Amino acid sequence: MILMVLVGLATQLIGQQISKEELIFLTPEWKGERFDDGRPKVSDALLERIKSVSVEEAWAVMKNEGYRYQIAEDWKMINPDSVLVGRAVTATFMPGRPDVWKAIDDRGKAQGKRGQNTWPVDILVKGDVYVADQFGADKDGPTIGDNVGNAIFAKTGNGIVYDGALRDVEGLMEIGGFTSYYTSYDASHHNPPGDLNTMLIGINQPTRIRTVTVMPGDVVLGKMGVVTFIPAHLAEKVATTSEVVRLRDMFGHQRIKEGTYTAGQIDTRWSDEIEKDFSKWLNEHIDELPVSREQIQEILKKRTW
Repeated sequence: MILMVLVGLATQLIGQQISKEELIFLTPEWKGERFDDGRPKVSDALLERIKSVSVEEAWAVMKNEGYRYQIAEDWKMINPDSVLVGRAVTATFMPGRPDVWKAIDDRGKAQGKRGQNTWPVDILVKGDVYVADQFGADKDGPTIGDNVGNAIFAKTGNGIVYDGALRDVEGLMEIGGFTSYYTSYDASHHNPPGDLNTMLIGINQPTRIRTVTVMPGDVVLGKMGVVTFIPAHLAEKVATTSEVVRLRDMFGHQRIKEGTYTAGQIDTRWSDEIEKDFSKWLNEHIDELPVSREQIQEILKKRTW
């Protein structure tokens, strides 16, 4: 029994990864499915719906729930016209210190690991987004070039959010679908222990990106040069709210063009008459709208009109 416990503890400590128990403890609001390591697993179907959410819609829902600092701005981008959506796998780097770096590296090597910069990549799966706090490290800092970038894309089908310098940006741009947000470019590369600029301190632990605390399993939404980190337990509410707003806007614009209502009537709290008209419109156009029939039916179930 003691041996089993020791083996379990050793497994949790490999490569700086947080324990399953600690990750569950830090994400108590999430009641859904989890990965084997405890990371919240927002469904693929919900991720697909979130692709259509605007930054403003996500911000409004999170602000109303008390999450005021979930948006990070000022990025360089790869594939700026694409949308980045996925589940966060986090990595935290700190400035290099030889004794700490060696202790971490020796433990990893004892488990057959090489190159700390690839340890987070090893655990990525489809639908993930690699989110790395590299404290903006530039000279001798890049831990991602076109080789690691190709490995990330092969595992996730996604890009990255990377607060640090990339190298091989031309090569990374050749990877189709590698929609990425990064801080800077530098031709140098991470090469410890000789150029010990950074070291990997945590995998799937709470991390900081700009002024945002990011948790493993958060839904990453990158569009329009902005990255929004949606707590997993709010993802459904963000998606549904966005869909309702989108449908109400469509209805309102149509009725204004038809002359049924004035802009003043639509651009304020709707009367009971307009609400009933909206419900009727949803039923009549349920198969023609940019929200799935199933989601519209769920919206109608909750209405009393």
